[in-house]
Amino acid sequence: MISYNTKDWFTFIFRFHKADTFRTLIPIMIAIGVYAGIIGYLEVEYWKLSQDSYIKNITIMHGMLGFVISLLLVFRTNTAYDRWWEGRRMWGNLVNNSRNLAIKLGSILKDEKDRNYFRKMIPSYASILHKHLNDSDTSKQLFDDVDLEIDHHTHKPNQVAKMLFYKINDLYDSKKITGDQLILLNTELQSFTEICGACERIKNTPIPYSYSAFIKKFIFFYVMTLPFGYSFSLGYYVVPVVVFIFYVLASLELIAEEIEDPFGTDENDLPTKKIAENIKKHIEELL
Repeated sequence: MISYNTKDWFTFIFRFHKADTFRTLIPIMIAIGVYAGIIGYLEVEYWKLSQDSYIKNITIMHGMLGFVISLLLVFRTNTAYDRWWEGRRMWGNLVNNSRNLAIKLGSILKDEKDRNYFRKMIPSYASILHKHLNDSDTSKQLFDDVDLEIDHHTHKPNQVAKMLFYKINDLYDSKKITGDQLILLNTELQSFTEICGACERIKNTPIPYSYSAFIKKFIFFYVMTLPFGYSFSLGYYVVPVVVFIFYVLASLELIAEEIEDPFGTDENDLPTKKIAENIKKHIEELL
């Protein structure tokens, strides 16, 4: 995750970070600029179309569709941000529940051997979950046309949760904890699996393909038709105008694509590895 000062305006405006969409879009922006220049030249210099040409009225379509494309992109970015924020909320819950479990076990357990076991195993769940969510195969588990080898392997977060519960149950069998304490600890252990399931839902359920494809096609054809109408009023200035409009629209789609999967390795993804390391540090302090 990028660390920055939210109040430093000039840094945002004049600095291009490697996560900025401008770097990604430069090749296609150049191509669109050349395309807009060619259309402008043909209409103004070569064909010499008059101001009364019906082609000039194509800007009416852009005005009508501009509102529609704005609504689509707002919905797209809001949906992507909701996924990003839900992922952060789930990992916040994992931090809190790990602490709560460690606090309860720290006050209940007297045997140092048992305390050492949980000192290692509780942070292990966060670390294993981080690796599980960063595995590209995890995002493909619901695809009908993909036969994943991961389906034949052990679900590692579940195995860690299983080991923790076995240990808790063993403590109950050996009379080191009471039945009420077992119920109390079971709530925290159950939350681990619920958090894992919520994160997997975000990871392996992307935005529907038809919706994503429609937005991309809409942006492409909207921008490609801009030079036809605006060349009359802007001349060759239509080139930077069209390029800028494309940059804004395409950047919103790229940002949404990046943050809708918050468990990857992109610059704006959640720092799950750092969170797992913090959990480890906190558990070692508590136990």
